[in-house]
Amino acid sequence: MSHTTRTGLFLALLVAAGVNLYAAEFFVAPTGDDTNPGTLEKPFATIQHAQVAVSPGDTVYIRGGTYMMKENQIARKERIWASVTFLDKSGTPEKRINYWAYEKERPVFDFSQVKPVGMRIDAFHVTGSWLHLKGLEVIGAQVTIKGHTQSICFANNGSHNIYEMLSMHDGQAIGIYTVRGSDNLFLNCDAYRNRDFTSEDGRGGNVDGFGGHPTKGSTGNVFRGCRAWFNSDDGFDCINAQESVTFDHCWAFYNGFSPTFERLADGNGFKAGGYGSTPVERLPSPIPRHTVRFCLAVRNKASGFYSNHHPGGSDWFNNTGYRNSSNFNMLCRLADNHTDVDGYGHKLRNNLAYKGGADVSRLDQAKSDAVNNSFTLGLKVTDADFLSVDEAELIAPRQTSGDLPEMKFLHLDPASALIDKGVDVGLPFRGARPVLGAFDK
Repeated sequence: MSHTTRTGLFLALLVAAGVNLYAAEFFVAPTGDDTNPGTLEKPFATIQHAQVAVSPGDTVYIRGGTYMMKENQIARKERIWASVTFLDKSGTPEKRINYWAYEKERPVFDFSQVKPVGMRIDAFHVTGSWLHLKGLEVIGAQVTIKGHTQSICFANNGSHNIYEMLSMHDGQAIGIYTVRGSDNLFLNCDAYRNRDFTSEDGRGGNVDGFGGHPTKGSTGNVFRGCRAWFNSDDGFDCINAQESVTFDHCWAFYNGFSPTFERLADGNGFKAGGYGSTPVERLPSPIPRHTVRFCLAVRNKASGFYSNHHPGGSDWFNNTGYRNSSNFNMLCRLADNHTDVDGYGHKLRNNLAYKGGADVSRLDQAKSDAVNNSFTLGLKVTDADFLSVDEAELIAPRQTSGDLPEMKFLHLDPASALIDKGVDVGLPFRGARPVLGAFDK
């Protein structure tokens, strides 16, 4: 076989394996120009223009610095929605389109000057699939409507997307809000100090850190390693979800408060379910079970972990609630979606509650599967059970990988009686048996 033939066969095998031999790189910078070719030396000015140039497998690198977004950059207006950056071009399973912060730089998108009258604002609106957004920061997202409304930093309506190491803060908008689309991963993102002081009563009753509200058929959405704090409403919310949502290794603290601890809106750490006043005939069938596991809720205004009148149970594994009004509030509703009752159908394992107004409330243990939790074992918990009770560790910088910061806060002391008091639920653990709470040995 000739060298040329061998080379051709090798290239064909790479293509068959899904390797993109011709992936391109484009660059965006605050000093760029959309008439440029998008090279490192002559970058584009906007991600919106970069999308025109990309194909599946390509990467757009976004240089560090501040991007002052303007109203004339709004890419799409539809009904009451103004999408500033609108990403509707998809990658493929083998070839994602990447929108990544360049190397160790931090691009900051400031939306404080984007105020279209009478419109809800999406800073980034994504309908494309097989995309990966990484390392972007959004600040100053605005609300312009005085009545009931919302604006969003990252609105997802695509599938198989990854949102990684995003930071959404000091604005009036929800951090990440996903409705349509399956198998999206929201990884190692932070949403903090967000409050809508414009609409309704100014208490920010529609500004959650993260919202997972999938439509029917939008399955497999996961929030992992995310933090939400000082958001005026809830940290994590999946009210009106038609499909199950998973919260995994996430932290919610100080939600429902301003940074000076002024009392604002609802203030739950994890609001897992519920359908408000939705008529029974419009409820999903079956009612989804949400999963909250290895999560931490600290000093939220209301409940740390809240079932929110859900007409059915959810799965709560290895979570820690600390100093919330109620650490675990399992309130449910009957199938009529009207009659509130103590929580039923829940599965609670290996959860730890400490120093809340109540360890657990509105739980019908006879109609739930609740064992091996600190509040079902009758264990007395004290500060001595933990390596640290210093809440300042919660806002430590993330690791360079984007993972949550390493800390000792609410990690169990090796001498604690809470060690090895858990039960195997099919999730990884070290030692003879699982510990109670969010942090393994």
